[in-house]
Amino acid sequence: MGSTMAKILVGTCSWTDKELIDSGGFYPRGARSAEERLRYYATQFPIVEVDSSYYALPAEQTAELWAKRTPHSFTFDVKAFRLFTQHPTSFDVFPKEVQADYPGARPAKNIYLRDVPEEKAEQLWDVFKSALNPIHRAGKLGVVLFQFPPWFYPLGESRDHILRCKEHLPDYQLAVEFRAGSWFNEKNVERTLAFLESNQLAFACVDGPQGFASSVPPLAYATAPVAVVRFHGRNTETWERRTSTSAERFDWVYQQEELAEWVPRVQDLAKQAGEVHLLMNTNRDNQGPVNANQLRLVLRKAGIEVEPPAVPQSPLPMGDG
Repeated sequence: MGSTMAKILVGTCSWTDKELIDSGGFYPRGARSAEERLRYYATQFPIVEVDSSYYALPAEQTAELWAKRTPHSFTFDVKAFRLFTQHPTSFDVFPKEVQADYPGARPAKNIYLRDVPEEKAEQLWDVFKSALNPIHRAGKLGVVLFQFPPWFYPLGESRDHILRCKEHLPDYQLAVEFRAGSWFNEKNVERTLAFLESNQLAFACVDGPQGFASSVPPLAYATAPVAVVRFHGRNTETWERRTSTSAERFDWVYQQEELAEWVPRVQDLAKQAGEVHLLMNTNRDNQGPVNANQLRLVLRKAGIEVEPPAVPQSPLPMGDG
């Protein structure tokens, strides 16, 4: 599905986490504004995942600033709004223009996509597409990641929903991450991968805790021109626990031997896809950048070339964030 000369991009899932900013272990003292932090991030890594778009739809003007503040070769993977991935969503995070003239009583609790009137759902999709446009026009949009919940099972209606998501975003490369291990049991694994490949949907490979119903095995398959791997850490104590912050759930510092398990898998992905995105979702303090740098080191030691930052520069003095 591609050459062995794939571009391999290493980065983190978000550059705006409060834990990362407050840690003082990544951003220099002078990087206090949103613009300064993004510009600095781009001197360290060539790719980032936009995680905030899962919690609330970004404004088009915000995405324009992201595109403007990063070098031309920078890549953004964007996480899909949680309503689109069958997660419960607060009406309060809906854009003002969608809340206006909302039919019926204002929803008092979290709602699902099935609860939203069709015309309002279309409006939400339009807002999301508008937010993607500036990054896409700038040639900086990687994949749009749809992370489905543990209760999203391998059923016909689930596959139909994934295809409807693709129909809403026909011009973009979608990636799909499952959190139900049943998609990859002996009965379903071949069908799942064939479904993704036949529809040119990128399989989001994962490194994460094993032994849970929500665990997905660390498979490495490229089902589209772009391959994606998300590293969630291996914290079995917090994986299915209801934690107050995501930093608690994804609290993990990878050891070199753990990351070395991915060397042959990354090599396989690089033979199948034209581009490979490797993203650290560990976000306690400065774990994301630390783990991403460790992964780059492990890959380079194995003779695997990774893309450098688009605008490399020497690290600046660290401060209090």
